[in-house]
Amino acid sequence: MHVLINQLPFELPDHAALSLAIERFGIVPPFAAAVNLEFVAKTDYAQTYLHENDEIELIAPITGG
Repeated sequence: MHVLINQLPFELPDHAALSLAIERFGIVPPFAAAVNLEFVAKTDYAQTYLHENDEIELIAPITGG
């Protein structure tokens, strides 16, 4: 299935969970995740199943000042 992760195209198996998308993207904690602009709690990553053309945002905090 085709999804976008941070606006980049990715192919994942049908019925993949958000946890697999995170693994494939390669981001390391800390970060926040949203699917189709809805925040997903870290405890729900493995139970949040993706669908064709879902848009995933993985957002890491920015430090500095």
